[in-house]
Amino acid sequence: MPRSRHPRRGSLQYWPRKRAKQSVARVRSWAEEKSVKPLGFIGYKAGMTHLVVQDSRPKSLTKGEKIVLASTIIDCPPMSVMGICFYKKYLFGTKKVASVLAEKLSKDLAKVVQLPKKVAKKVDDVKEFDDLRLLIYSSPKTSTGVKKPKLLEIALGGKKEDKLVYAKDVLGKEIKIDNVFENGVSVDIKGISKGKGFQGTVKRYGVPIRQHKAEKTKRGIATLGSWTPKRVEFSVAQPGKMGYHLRTEYNKQILKIGQDGKEVTPKQGKNRYGLVNNSYLLIKGSVVGPKKRAILLTKSLRPNKKMVKEGFQISYISLRK
Repeated sequence: MPRSRHPRRGSLQYWPRKRAKQSVARVRSWAEEKSVKPLGFIGYKAGMTHLVVQDSRPKSLTKGEKIVLASTIIDCPPMSVMGICFYKKYLFGTKKVASVLAEKLSKDLAKVVQLPKKVAKKVDDVKEFDDLRLLIYSSPKTSTGVKKPKLLEIALGGKKEDKLVYAKDVLGKEIKIDNVFENGVSVDIKGISKGKGFQGTVKRYGVPIRQHKAEKTKRGIATLGSWTPKRVEFSVAQPGKMGYHLRTEYNKQILKIGQDGKEVTPKQGKNRYGLVNNSYLLIKGSVVGPKKRAILLTKSLRPNKKMVKEGFQISYISLRK
């Protein structure tokens, strides 16, 4: 018989298949930006809808015609700047030197959020630093029912001196989605996928269901591997927890930044979410995660140069649940 070949079951691109530690995605690298502004924003996934747009892309096959696009609604309440974190570069990486918190903070904030330990009294007390980030927390003024805000450090664009001036100005104030992004730009979306619970090898890895003459089990693997080495290899498909993984989607285009959520939600609210009462984003296509999940939008690390900023003109937004 000829040697049977098939691709391995389950991608090794995401390994090990562990659940995320937090409900907000971590960021390992930030994109470079010349202008001084935050490079990320926290929103909440409200659901999907469809738009009727006029295609204005110059090289599109449907140029000048009306087409239908799937879109995701992201609720974007303003973020509040709680503090500034200072970093210093060393031979083997960066290390946090100190943190400065805003003077007027809510007393209830310390009960729901863990505040930093190394805290300086004033910003001017920190003399030596190479970089700084804004310590922000999201506003839970949404229909998600979440009472605990999301705490995150967000990088700033621009030079070191300009970052310090901007950080002093916004300390203790709110940052809106208009201050970070604009219509037509591409963003990277980092989120946590839907949790599926404990699943078997067929659903988790796509292992084929064995024929009816197979021994012991049908929805399982036939062998745990070779006799030598005397152990089960890490690449063997086994049952376990599935979903709730950190995933990044690159170059998702912002179709519209709106101020009133009534434009995109019906009177009774979105199904399984509710009313969008804050500023919102319309993102082209789908977004990782279930409804009410916190989504982190960041500046694109590797932007698509072929993407046209004014590519679509929205003429209709569906208000179905």
